[in-house]
Amino acid sequence: MRLYIARENEILSGEATDIYFKRTVDVIKKSNKDKRVRMEFHAYSLPYDWAVFAGLEEALTILGGKNVDVYAVPEGTIFRPKQPLMVIEGDYTEFGELETAILGVLRHSTSIATKAARIKLAAGNKSVLFFGLRALHPAIQPMADRAAYIGGVDGVAGNLSEKYLGIKPVGTMPHALMLVFGDPEEAWKAFDEYVEEEVPRIVLVDTFCDERMEALKAAKLLREKLRGVRLDTPGSRRGNMRAIVEEVRWTLDLHGFKNVQIIVSGGLNEEKIRELRDLVDAFGVGTSIAFPKSVDISADIVEVYENGKWTPRSKRGKWPGFKQLYRCNVNEDYVVPWNDEPPKCRDGTKPKAMLRKVMENGRLLIEPPSIEEIRKYVLEQLNEIEDKV
Repeated sequence: MRLYIARENEILSGEATDIYFKRTVDVIKKSNKDKRVRMEFHAYSLPYDWAVFAGLEEALTILGGKNVDVYAVPEGTIFRPKQPLMVIEGDYTEFGELETAILGVLRHSTSIATKAARIKLAAGNKSVLFFGLRALHPAIQPMADRAAYIGGVDGVAGNLSEKYLGIKPVGTMPHALMLVFGDPEEAWKAFDEYVEEEVPRIVLVDTFCDERMEALKAAKLLREKLRGVRLDTPGSRRGNMRAIVEEVRWTLDLHGFKNVQIIVSGGLNEEKIRELRDLVDAFGVGTSIAFPKSVDISADIVEVYENGKWTPRSKRGKWPGFKQLYRCNVNEDYVVPWNDEPPKCRDGTKPKAMLRKVMENGRLLIEPPSIEEIRKYVLEQLNEIEDKV
């Protein structure tokens, strides 16, 4: 019996890879055909109009100590199809076996961060909490929490998030608490008695009875201590969820509990959140963020150094040559050959070069930004973006 997970040393050493990369490196070495190349990471198509680039810190960790230079856009950058996100420059055999691991890191983190950003946009000024770890292998819980937080969620539930990310986890109770007690009021009283005071008193109110009645019972029991009630009604019992929330809100207000917030969780996506956001104070979102549509980042050689110069070269369907991404604002970008002058922005100003050298000979040239800084960067871009949905 064992857990089927790759160890960190197996990832960093290149053992966690597709076998064809190991065979390719072996053939190139034995043929004395190794060459310095530039490999570009990009997504030529997206499931949405835009995506959020995430996973860069882990990708650079994998490349650390290798004799390579790396250029990249900042982690958290919103991007669109065919834009260069990262470029590795070095002898192919130095990093070829790492392609699988790097792509896995970038694709998975970017996919989660992108969906989190879209959910956050749908929620408007209401809070979004990530409750999706039960949909994932436990070995990657910190990664998923990090990617979701970068994408803009306001809190994550993973117990390990404080250890790995410096983020205090959020969340109060599952239905199991009420089921074990057999009486929701007894369960709520015990929670209030034994859980630390700084944890907000937010209770589930859909375990045994009607949501309206359980919400009112909780409010009368905990009075001013009650921060909010959470509705996690299963799909088989929901019917019209908006009508249920309206009924709970009306009843709480009617009895003088206007301060009690309503949190909704379970089976939420962007459309459902938009339907409820004017009534709901916060959303708990799980599977739709944890298992989003894939942002298919790929890696392709675009230049090869031979005969004393860099030669543009790529497979069919991909644009050859080393490129720079220039940004005027999140809605106006230009991709040009690396040494070409960028076009002026529509307002006449000079655009910003987005790719910068972040690693030289395997040594970091930058101080990786904190998770809070990356999240702030994403939220600033979301505020500016025009094609929001």
